[in-house]
Amino acid sequence: MELYNYFRSSASYRVRIALAIKGLAYDYMPVHLANSEQLGESYSTVSASRLVPLLKDGDAVLTQSLAIIEYLDETHPQPPLLPADALGRARVRALAHDMACEIHPLNNLRVLRYLTRDLKLSEDDKNRWYRHWVETGLEVVERQLAAQPGRYCHGDTPTVADCVLVPQVFNAQRFNCRTEHVPNVMRVFGTCLQQDVFSKTHPDACPDAF
Repeated sequence: MELYNYFRSSASYRVRIALAIKGLAYDYMPVHLANSEQLGESYSTVSASRLVPLLKDGDAVLTQSLAIIEYLDETHPQPPLLPADALGRARVRALAHDMACEIHPLNNLRVLRYLTRDLKLSEDDKNRWYRHWVETGLEVVERQLAAQPGRYCHGDTPTVADCVLVPQVFNAQRFNCRTEHVPNVMRVFGTCLQQDVFSKTHPDACPDAF
């Protein structure tokens, strides 16, 4: 397998965590988003969307982090990243979507660049935008976790939701977002980082980190 990704991309980080949990080996293919390598012709021939992550598994080309993670879970079912029961699977997917669909799209690099380059927002205003959506979005996740507390987002083993939560909190910390108002989120985050599968896939541990 080959994973095209960027060390600071939270969507890429999600997939790296899932691959590590599954114990799957892959070739790390860096795509430098800050230098716009994803827009170059060489990557365009691989990815129609010009986004990361992208996973190549034999002849298969997979995009979108949550779709990739569920593909990995279906093709390599142990250890599972989704609960066995339908209600549990729905809860885990909802938690993952609360972060991947409600928080992340408003704060990815394309959006932040549009705010400053096209709408001419200042860096301070851009960062206020970022912090607002991260902080209010994590409040939603906090309420979900408080209503059904577990060691991880759902129960005592990592799930897709944890694969999404850890990168989202990493980004929150990078941009100095408040996190004291989400104690359950931070508790789960701390629990995850005690595990090698989360720490060894951390952006700082990636070969293209700088």
